[in-house]
Amino acid sequence: MGETPAFPKTEWIWRDGEFVRWEDATLHVMSHVVHYGSSIIEGIRSYDTPDGPAIFRLGAHIRRFYESCLIYRMKPTPTPQEMAAACHELMERNGLKDCYLRPVAYRGVGAAGLYPMASPVHTVIVTWAWGSYLGAGALEQGVDVKVSSWNRPAPDTHPTLAKAGGNYLNSQLMRMEAQENGYAEAIGLSVGGLVSEGSGQNVFVVRNGELMTPSIDGTILAGITRDCILTMAKDLEIPVREGPIPREMLYIADEVFLVGTATEVTPVRSVDKIQLGDGTAGPITRRIQKRFNEIVRGHAPDVHGWLDRAPRAAAARV
Repeated sequence: MGETPAFPKTEWIWRDGEFVRWEDATLHVMSHVVHYGSSIIEGIRSYDTPDGPAIFRLGAHIRRFYESCLIYRMKPTPTPQEMAAACHELMERNGLKDCYLRPVAYRGVGAAGLYPMASPVHTVIVTWAWGSYLGAGALEQGVDVKVSSWNRPAPDTHPTLAKAGGNYLNSQLMRMEAQENGYAEAIGLSVGGLVSEGSGQNVFVVRNGELMTPSIDGTILAGITRDCILTMAKDLEIPVREGPIPREMLYIADEVFLVGTATEVTPVRSVDKIQLGDGTAGPITRRIQKRFNEIVRGHAPDVHGWLDRAPRAAAARV
């Protein structure tokens, strides 16, 4: 269910300030990242709007990318402005408008042990066409999820505010367990047993007309789409609360939905085989999903300045 598609090959990849062919974008097996997972990643979407392609919240993504690097003491050579401009030019070179962008910073060949400072930091950007992350029909029909047996990391284990590649080993375990048991996705709990996040998404719960989501508690990523949802909910005059959510709230909620750059706004129709409502997306989920789609695709006013149509030579708001 919801298999993630293989990367569709594109012609160009941006690496350390230059554009290289897909087949030439390789790394050595002794790269530090191969042995120890020392990488920082971002996930960004561009949408084809009536006014041309627009990268959604490019500045916020680039800012988080550099903040994640800072946490792990990595110093990319390109500036944030150069990274933002490279995203635009890479899309243009590959002839893409509606697509996904993946900036990566990783430690290359140098250190053989855990102390990584002898390994240079390389920076790449890859882009490809990517449809619905959780499978065909997920955005319209919703998905079935399970509460994972794998907990999210405690705040004093490794920094979840950093979008680091190694963090996603835990996510892989969650996702594999879910899919091999017939679910599209998993929701993880914190070490205290409260709702944390999905394998690659933030979680929202609706009960009695109120929208709830876990607070930034050291077990979740501070999602950029999550931030958008909170802002849009206020615009739509939907009551919002950030705070602790017990596991059982997932079973008695009126609505649950998952959000993320890849996931966008995906309704949840059941949790642990307990149907939510009538098994379809609820009214608040649909309102938020509709507003989100209208904004990212240029069919509603971009009142918050989320769409970046800057030419490739110009800097995004970083």
